[in-house]
Amino acid sequence: MTKTFKIAVFNGDGIGPEIMQPTVDLLEGMAKTSQTYGLVFDAVPAGAAHFAEHGESLPASSLATARTADAILLSAMGLPSVRYADGTEISPQIEIRKELQLYAGVRPVRIVPGQPTPLSLKDGQAVDFVLIRESTEGLFHSQGTRDVRNDATAYETLKITRATSEKLFRFAFSLAHARKAAGRGSGQVTCVDKANVFAAFAFFRKIFDEEAARHPDLKSDHAYVDATALWMVEKPWVFDVMVTENMFGDILSDLGAGLMGGLGLAPSADIGDDHAVFQPCHGSAPDIAGQGIANPFAMILSAAMMLDWLGETHGNTEMAADGIRLREAVEDAIEDREGVTRDLGGTATTTEAAAAIAARLT
Repeated sequence: MTKTFKIAVFNGDGIGPEIMQPTVDLLEGMAKTSQTYGLVFDAVPAGAAHFAEHGESLPASSLATARTADAILLSAMGLPSVRYADGTEISPQIEIRKELQLYAGVRPVRIVPGQPTPLSLKDGQAVDFVLIRESTEGLFHSQGTRDVRNDATAYETLKITRATSEKLFRFAFSLAHARKAAGRGSGQVTCVDKANVFAAFAFFRKIFDEEAARHPDLKSDHAYVDATALWMVEKPWVFDVMVTENMFGDILSDLGAGLMGGLGLAPSADIGDDHAVFQPCHGSAPDIAGQGIANPFAMILSAAMMLDWLGETHGNTEMAADGIRLREAVEDAIEDREGVTRDLGGTATTTEAAAAIAARLT
């Protein structure tokens, strides 16, 4: 029996529409050959360009569509030249995370053979870990409140709650269980914080340790965020699942993208109890928009994560398998340098790179 899934699509700004369309084409092609699932796509407006024209970055109707969708595909958002009155950039993706309570930001870091990386990997060392970023609280909590007093002092509030942290850590340990069972990880969860300085992070760590005690079959440890940044460069192969606060996760996920050779290979998901958004980690790159040279791989890999999540959530093994097939098709292209864009050392256009992935799926 075939089940049809509704996907809300936010095309985004800059290169956003250019990388979204070939990704949707790939997903439609896979769904057409499926025996168990179908996909329908509902494109809705949001972003900096929409704000510049209409005065709103995330229309209520777009958010309503996202709420009723089975999953959300979101492309690159924001334009440096378009800002709110407080000087910050347009970022509806953050608003969506908060509105839909998408507390678990999943940022995989995986380096396959032949992948460009600044690291010097020897003796078959494999880099394959997942950074989980809390996506609704932390230092992002007070975003948009603009607490600037007398043009002399500015304040931002760090917020850590037990309710959200407990859900975050349950998610992290569940993922570690799944990775270990699949032979992808060692079954270790690392709490990344700054508990030696901030009471909020000592509280964060305390809740982590309470959850760790419920999983004696897994390993757990702690690392300060500054040391973690160092170790991600010196010995990234020691990590399996890392879990951290919002701002720390924002910074470390970009470092992880750098290890993989750039943001063009960095997918992500923001997952809650009832909803999930899948989007590339990179920005909208307005300097190359309209030239047809943007790398679509991060967007395609995010779509692969969506298929995997939908498959796991709805018990559809074909869908989960298609997510893996799509990810492996991208990894194969990276490894043999066939049909890759110029940031990966190739000459392919955005359309050609996506077509090369489609060819690998037949």
